[in-house]
Amino acid sequence: MQTNVQSGTWRITKFIDSDSDETHEFNGYQFTFKSSGVLNANDGVNNIDGVWNITSSNSDDDSSKDLDFNIYFNSSNQFEEINDDWDIISNSDVKIELIDISGGNGGTDYLTFEKN
Repeated sequence: MQTNVQSGTWRITKFIDSDSDETHEFNGYQFTFKSSGVLNANDGVNNIDGVWNITSSNSDDDSSKDLDFNIYFNSSNQFEEINDDWDIISNSDVKIELIDISGGNGGTDYLTFEKN
């Protein structure tokens, strides 16, 4: 999965923040997952760098269900909303579906990247 996400550019096609569809906040942004761990978001005007990695939440099992897809942007804009240790629902060569169930308010967030 790590090699796949580093290939090409991606766009957010779904971002649901506790039942509120906020996908439009990322319209026009292309995301590049670099092998160095840098996550770049660029819409042709704004160029924002964050970090990403994939970690195992359970060292006894290496299935994708025990992997966390971590995203962090050090900025106080819409990118702050996707900072999380996401659980992977599914991944393919062209689509990555992520979910996070908040411990605080119990809301469920969904984030989907699709390859351009």
